[in-house]
Amino acid sequence: MSVLTKVFVEEIRKIEETQFSEINRMPCRLTHHLMPPAGWLNDPNGLCYFKGKYHVFFQYSPFEVKGGLKFWGHYSSKDLVNWNYEGTALYPDSPMDCHGVYSGSALTKEDELHLFYTGNVKLDGDYDYINNGRLTSTLHVKSEDGVNFGIKEEVISSQDYPEEYTCHIRDPKVWEGQEKYHMVLGGRKKNDQGAVLFYSSEDLKNWNFDGQLTTEEPFGYMWECPDIFELDGQKILSVSPQGVKREKYRHQNIYLSGYFVMKGNQVKAEEFREWDMGFDFYAPQTFQDEKGRRILIGWMGMPDADNEYKNLTLEEGWQHCLTVPRELKYCDGKIYQYPVEELMNLRRWEKKLWNKDCEAETEGAFDLELKIKEGFSKVILTDAFSLEWKDGLVTLTMDQEAGAGRGVRHARIESVREIRILADTSAVEIYINQGEVVFSSRFYGKALKHRLKIMAEAFQGGIWSLEKMKITKA
Repeated sequence: MSVLTKVFVEEIRKIEETQFSEINRMPCRLTHHLMPPAGWLNDPNGLCYFKGKYHVFFQYSPFEVKGGLKFWGHYSSKDLVNWNYEGTALYPDSPMDCHGVYSGSALTKEDELHLFYTGNVKLDGDYDYINNGRLTSTLHVKSEDGVNFGIKEEVISSQDYPEEYTCHIRDPKVWEGQEKYHMVLGGRKKNDQGAVLFYSSEDLKNWNFDGQLTTEEPFGYMWECPDIFELDGQKILSVSPQGVKREKYRHQNIYLSGYFVMKGNQVKAEEFREWDMGFDFYAPQTFQDEKGRRILIGWMGMPDADNEYKNLTLEEGWQHCLTVPRELKYCDGKIYQYPVEELMNLRRWEKKLWNKDCEAETEGAFDLELKIKEGFSKVILTDAFSLEWKDGLVTLTMDQEAGAGRGVRHARIESVREIRILADTSAVEIYINQGEVVFSSRFYGKALKHRLKIMAEAFQGGIWSLEKMKITKA
């Protein structure tokens, strides 16, 4: 361990211990969403199942609640409910990543866990840091136990990327298939067109450039956090485009996250589907677990949204969280996403709901599940939000105070048959029709006690209080 690394370790330890000692005075801390121990969290990284445990790494800035020098934090779990905080996994402590350990992915191979990520280096000088002044090489590091990592290795240098790209190439996703290893990277071309770059390797060390993929006309100037996987026989490309024009009923956020169902090696902008229609969702990543499930976790946040809405957790010394793990299924040309079944282990029975318009009181985090038989119109959570369906449009409206600036988001949907709402102390995830449409947003109700009102002609369901997931510290 270098002297610099030792300094990082000690300073992070001090910050985290101070934060943990004050948890009881932080009403916004979450009960069933992973969040940073201190400071800032953004992209989920290195998602995988390895040696009997789920591993969730994440972009972590322990020193700056508004984001700063990036590390990788690390959680592990045997059941996706009870988690162990493993501490900081990767540090910006080498010449190849001295200005940030940026996003990447994991590959499990035999008895080793391989991490691939972008090392960020910003040169001193008068640069725009888009076309010049930045080095973003692809780095590789491996572990035998999933916790302790070895020597960093540069496998693709900045000089090896195609000439037509800017300095913005990052976020490697690596997988194995067809007797080779494959990698996809997100990029920004010099003509301000987002794209992905494809590489392949036979040994995880030497990588060959195999080509690129983008839409015929520019669909955003940068494609971040690419992910390619197969789901129920369909090949899916997930990307997070920046710079797409916002519209009233789609592309409503400053930046997007969505997917293409690939047809050969082509994607069309008009076939892009958004993962999530809420205010706070970006940079998702997927992995396949030991049960064969394709699981997605996203960042429950949004870059560069400070001029539109805020996060009130800054006063508590932390910001942002991850979504709950979601299982993906493909049906009728679209992907459905729904909380993994393990989360039901947090339920504690509270109240059945049925028949026509009804009200219920809830306190703390809750899980609401409704099957609509006839005439759904609205769900209202006092001091927080309302969910309304009318004329083929479902609308999430957040109270100005509870939303901290978040207002209205829409999604087109033919009918509302089922609703599930996972509400945490300062976050809510809404799943309609088993995840045909999803809204993820932070919200800040005046109190943990709410009055819930359901307006429909006929329905049945229930509302459960949720036990806090257990998080231990390594």
